[in-house]
Amino acid sequence: MDFYTLASSSGGNAALLRCGDTAVLLDAGISARRIRQALERLGMTPDMLDAVLVTHEHSDHVSGIATLTKQFNIPVYASRGTARRLRCAETALRVFDAGDDFTVGALRVRSFRTSHDAADSVDYRIDGPDGSFGALTDTGFVTPEAAEALAGVGLLLLEANHDVETLCAGPYPYPLKQRVLGRYGHLCNEAAADFALYCAQHGTRDILLAHLSAENNTPAMAEYAVGRRLQAAGLPVRLGVAPRDHESEAHTICKR
Repeated sequence: MDFYTLASSSGGNAALLRCGDTAVLLDAGISARRIRQALERLGMTPDMLDAVLVTHEHSDHVSGIATLTKQFNIPVYASRGTARRLRCAETALRVFDAGDDFTVGALRVRSFRTSHDAADSVDYRIDGPDGSFGALTDTGFVTPEAAEALAGVGLLLLEANHDVETLCAGPYPYPLKQRVLGRYGHLCNEAAADFALYCAQHGTRDILLAHLSAENNTPAMAEYAVGRRLQAAGLPVRLGVAPRDHESEAHTICKR
């Protein structure tokens, strides 16, 4: 299996997972035109996608879905509460309850609840013949469901949204700071480091930090906070940061 982020920031999020002839998007929070261009650079076209897996309805995760479903016959998987808030063709929707498992081509997808200020937010663990992938972004804390689902996945896409001191001293208005810091907000670098260590202790060997705030974090701060924790534990983990507005390098997921 190969994984790429296409964009990762508060301005838009989308990622691609390929396993043989099966290809899925994780969110579509950039324009359909940008998605098409990114896929072309990876040797694909949108009609080769088997599904879009939606985490929640915020615009930085779904802004490209309406056009994608109008132009291409791509199934959109969304939790029940999220589906009610999506603007896309009803015929495209595949609705599930948070916590459900389902299959897309060669991939087994497991959904689990997150804690975010959205209607019915989820993230996913995806297992294929060659290994496992998991995502945890847009959550104020690591839910028990996330910890259970993601322990030891081969590749973890993990939110490291903000540095707490930078956020508190920064230009955001107080209510927005409280939202980001709250139980329905976003993971800070230290929370990401804690969960990265937990997953690595269970066998994860590739972690890609994601959804960094442009105002309240930097790739260097996020990578340092998480890398220091992993290094102190002596765990050999490939650690990187997803680019904000272009494709990441390939992450190949193999069975250990």
